[in-house]
Amino acid sequence: MSDNESSTSQSSSGNDKQAQSIVDRLVFAALKEQTRARRWRVGFMLFFIVYISVVTVVFLTDTGDMSLEADGDKHTALVKLSGVIASGEAAGSENVIAGLKSAFKHDDTAGIVIEINSPGGSPVQSAYIFDEIMRLKQEHKTIPVYAVVVDMAASGGYFVAAAADKIYANQSSLVGSIGVRMDAFGFVELMKKIGVERRLLTAGENKGLFDPFLPEQSEQKAHLQSMLDEVHGHFIAAVKRGRGDRLVENDDIFSGLIWSGEKALALGLVDAYGTTQSIARELEAEDVVDFTPKANLLERIADRIGSSAGRGISEYFLGNMSIN
Repeated sequence: MSDNESSTSQSSSGNDKQAQSIVDRLVFAALKEQTRARRWRVGFMLFFIVYISVVTVVFLTDTGDMSLEADGDKHTALVKLSGVIASGEAAGSENVIAGLKSAFKHDDTAGIVIEINSPGGSPVQSAYIFDEIMRLKQEHKTIPVYAVVVDMAASGGYFVAAAADKIYANQSSLVGSIGVRMDAFGFVELMKKIGVERRLLTAGENKGLFDPFLPEQSEQKAHLQSMLDEVHGHFIAAVKRGRGDRLVENDDIFSGLIWSGEKALALGLVDAYGTTQSIARELEAEDVVDFTPKANLLERIADRIGSSAGRGISEYFLGNMSIN
């Protein structure tokens, strides 16, 4: 064999080995990718099976049904009011009132505890709950109603608490804030600095009331202040109706200040220190049954997705009136 033929043979052999190496790497990579894909599919299928199982179990068991069969043993009924008091929220009037009605209706209810942990919220929703508590107390005069302040019962939270026969708190609970507020911003000077002109067309001279991009008008401000004073008056009247002569004569009580549980006790805003469990013991009905309505998992998921999208843009230009 000549040198040329030998060189050509060696070159061909080297090319074959290089090609085989490339093929081997490609095959290995393909197998590796297929293995990874299979693992993802298996993992996803396992997750999906677990998810469907959990949804099915919760959907079938956690329906929010508060019906209990009377067994003759007295219990203390619990209704929780937690979070901002607003329509569509867990602490909204529809939810809280539903729990209260079920608690009052049950034959074995010895007393009802409304456990409050709220910074306040809508004055209308708070008033709905207050009025319904007063009505239910008249219908069921043998069932006492107690409010227990956990961390906070401020503004609308205290509005609701005032309807109870007695209010209990911890020394360090936050109580009060009996006032009304409306929030807004003014961007007039900023608009001037960045050279933006506000153009607004309205039918009705006050339709642009408290527009944050227009200068504040004294007449409109006076109108809004008058409206806030009216709502504040409703709040004060409800507190006085619920607390009566237990309130100490002190102008600061209705000024919007918030108090510790210790100071609230001295002012007559609360009656004593206590918890749901201590009240249950006093009632000699230590079995505490929670009548707070609970949404099923599907409703909670839908609420998580939907509620956050609409929250925060409500009444953006006018601001939100609230008792918090």
